[in-house]
Amino acid sequence: MESSCSLDKPDTPPGGCGETSPPPRPLHLPRRDSSPARRLWWIVRSVGTMAGESDLRKLLSGMRPELNPGRFVFTTVTAGVPDGVHPVVTVAEPEGLTLVVRREEADAAGLAYDYVAGWITLRIHSALEAVGLTAAVSRELADAGLSCNVVAGFHHDHLFVPAGDADRAMAVLEDLAIRSA
Repeated sequence: MESSCSLDKPDTPPGGCGETSPPPRPLHLPRRDSSPARRLWWIVRSVGTMAGESDLRKLLSGMRPELNPGRFVFTTVTAGVPDGVHPVVTVAEPEGLTLVVRREEADAAGLAYDYVAGWITLRIHSALEAVGLTAAVSRELADAGLSCNVVAGFHHDHLFVPAGDADRAMAVLEDLAIRSA
């Protein structure tokens, strides 16, 4: 008897055709005995291609900025990510690989940096094709005299602002959200 299992099918679980697929579980209740690969497979399968919000007013009023703990730095490497360094952002450029990492990790690895940042996540799922969010947020921060480096993730937008001004940036963003409601 020939198996209908194929590694090319999107529903084939990690580990191949010998495994049976367990029923989907809620994302907030992952299986304790599951491997990271299995958890990622279920998350990707469950999330699929959910579209994010694209209405600018809804994006601004619902952005819920959150300051992530720690300080982060921008650095660059030419020979890959050093051991012990876990970047939160990577950008491949012709000149090298830009990494955004925790300052402690950069220091431990001897990586050079100039800019120390606070990391703010906008907790609204913004559509990648949404128009105006980056411009509105950047303009508001610029009007307050704050620099901002923006990175778009699949689900959220991430802002890196000067570490010493992170609380002030949060206040500016929270005020923008209130005024946009």
